[in-house]
Amino acid sequence: MKFATKVVQAGLVSDKTTGAISTPIYQTATFRHPELGRSTGFDYSRTQNPTRKAVEEAVATLEEGHAGFAFGSGMAAITSILMLYRPGDHVIITEDCYGGTYRILDKLFNQFGLTATFVDTGDLDQVQQALQPATKAILLETPTNPLMKIADIKAIVALARNSSENPIHVIVDNTFLSPYLQRPLTLGADIVVHSGSKYLSGHNDVICGLVVAKDAALCEKIGFIQNAAGAILGPQDSWLLLRGLKTLAIRLRQHEENALIVAQWLAAHPSVTKVYYPGLPDHPGKDIQDAQATGYGGMLSFVVDHPRLPAQVLRKVKVLQFAESLGGVESLITFPAVQTHADIPADIRQRLGISDCLLRLSVGIEDVEDIIADLAQALD
Repeated sequence: MKFATKVVQAGLVSDKTTGAISTPIYQTATFRHPELGRSTGFDYSRTQNPTRKAVEEAVATLEEGHAGFAFGSGMAAITSILMLYRPGDHVIITEDCYGGTYRILDKLFNQFGLTATFVDTGDLDQVQQALQPATKAILLETPTNPLMKIADIKAIVALARNSSENPIHVIVDNTFLSPYLQRPLTLGADIVVHSGSKYLSGHNDVICGLVVAKDAALCEKIGFIQNAAGAILGPQDSWLLLRGLKTLAIRLRQHEENALIVAQWLAAHPSVTKVYYPGLPDHPGKDIQDAQATGYGGMLSFVVDHPRLPAQVLRKVKVLQFAESLGGVESLITFPAVQTHADIPADIRQRLGISDCLLRLSVGIEDVEDIIADLAQALD
């Protein structure tokens, strides 16, 4: 079955009693037991809920993993994954990662003895040099947020497998591409994580996070953490995510088509000095992207030639919306240095290239001529 068919079939007729095409919203906290010692498989909605179960199974199928887990937010998903590790353990993280990921490691997990090294995961030598005897995981974003750097998932998996007698998990944040364009588990990764608020739900109307793992024993551990910590996705939001998921393939095709046209237009604009988009021929790591993914997605960033321009652009846009987040059908533009990556220290942001002239654009599915016209008048 092709991907576009799989995604439309997500949660189809999960209620066998009524034959409902749409998965029902099981807005219940608890479930009646048939008799002592027997269960329907559902006891309490923190542990399992039929609506959440439908979306978890759908995402696991799309990512080709053993099981999926739905959380109350992308950061709840990241937090739950980091709870797999113990004081004294060490993780390697993509250096230009989402600011929330940086914050939770730098401000919270370090006080529990979990240490982190931030490196350019597109550079295998840096990953190799960061490995320690205590390293238990390598967490990648590829493409990265917001500089669109590409990491070679297969090569990093090989590095993790060959560098330690103990397992080093390779975790891939697949938010930017979704399983429609990239499936890290098939490339050897152990865990894939999503901010489901983005492309998976696709309509800027739900906060959620998803985790999929390919190993049954690892899934059992994640399931225990999900139930014990209780950072679960509620039935209403599970239903919204499941509904949005059904149009993932058709949405991503339009996002990507628009993004490439916008990236090419920006690259030729006199006020733009740099465009970061994996679909451009000169983008670093494009050959790796072509080998491990089937497309480039709808995200891009660009650098303008004067620090006053970002404020002007954000003030003047009309079709584009000045708002955080990404991956919805509406085009959104953000200023990473003061929004999504504000928790990263200024000197590190500057070294990475997250400057006061960098804007990030989540290209929506509007008519691309309207998107370009809006950018043109905002940059004028």
